[in-house]
Amino acid sequence: MKYEPKPIDTSDVVLPDEILEIVEILAKNTHDVWAKGKIHEGYVYGKVIDTEKKTHPSLVSYEDLPESEKDYDRNTLLETIRLLLKLGYKIEKRR
Repeated sequence: MKYEPKPIDTSDVVLPDEILEIVEILAKNTHDVWAKGKIHEGYVYGKVIDTEKKTHPSLVSYEDLPESEKDYDRNTLLETIRLLLKLGYKIEKRR
């Protein structure tokens, strides 16, 4: 069976400036949640991904990740936000 991803098209969703201003905070948190889960599973930093030794090269602070890894986190959360907005949800900051 061949898998064909079919994400909902969110290309028509324009993100408000307020969301774009917090992208790095959200991306850092996304990475920290992932890293906390890996550490809970027993993983430690290692130069290569090794499921037997439980090592992973991305178990570093967000600031120390390569830009390509940061972009992965940024894009994942931005697509999630776009989808929420497309589905009619509102994102508002409490005042």
